[in-house]
Amino acid sequence: MHDRSRPTRPARRFNTHWCSGVSVENLVRGTVAAANRSADITTRVEALDWRSIESELNTRGAAVTGALLTADECGAMIQLYARRDFFRSRVVMQRHGFGQGEYQYFAYPLPPIVARMRSALYPPLARVANEWQAALGTEERFPERHEDYIAHCHRHGQTRPTPLLLRYGEGDYNCLHQDIYGEQVFPLQATILLGEPGIDFTGGEFVLTEQRPRRQSRVEVVPLRRGEAVIFAVRQRPVRGARGYYRVNLRHGVSRVLTGERFTCGIIFHDAA
Repeated sequence: MHDRSRPTRPARRFNTHWCSGVSVENLVRGTVAAANRSADITTRVEALDWRSIESELNTRGAAVTGALLTADECGAMIQLYARRDFFRSRVVMQRHGFGQGEYQYFAYPLPPIVARMRSALYPPLARVANEWQAALGTEERFPERHEDYIAHCHRHGQTRPTPLLLRYGEGDYNCLHQDIYGEQVFPLQATILLGEPGIDFTGGEFVLTEQRPRRQSRVEVVPLRRGEAVIFAVRQRPVRGARGYYRVNLRHGVSRVLTGERFTCGIIFHDAA
């Protein structure tokens, strides 16, 4: 998230009980409204400027999508955090040395809005991923459809869903890390910001570091608005050098939240062992 000056009014806490415009039940249950909304998300993903996104991924290892979710959809997603029946596990970061804050992994079946974002974002990212595999001389290629890739993960013992909701309060942060859950790793992932910087929270910037051989690490802070996603490399990406392509390692994290609460939804395309 980006560096903003302190807001003129205190950062507000999210209302976790209701949000006008989008019903939580419609958001997560298999209703007609949920189905229509999911189809709309697919249309939004298809309308993104994928040429620009691919260029940014190849140049920087990260790209911002522009608006992907509406304000009401973001608010309804935040409400899910209190609904433990939609999640398979909860992680308190400080207990594991991951940082400070907490997150919850969704259980299968995923809420329709999460499942649709995952399946809609995957095909254009699979094309980028396969180009990266070719550039790095790796034989593995990713299938065109996400359901086929998930079936591949499950055949290799990675059956637990990885999409998650993350919550940070004042003073919370996330250490630099990579989201690896087994041998099967899809090389790109996405994080959607669910609150408005400078209003709902301050601080809490999304940070990406890149380590190139025999060089100092490059650090980038990625600006986001509510409803936007950042797509970024999970672990490695190819960079063209004088003698062809070489691998660079990436890690991501979140800087300390100064005020308010920061919520995000993480979309990881491989499942966990």
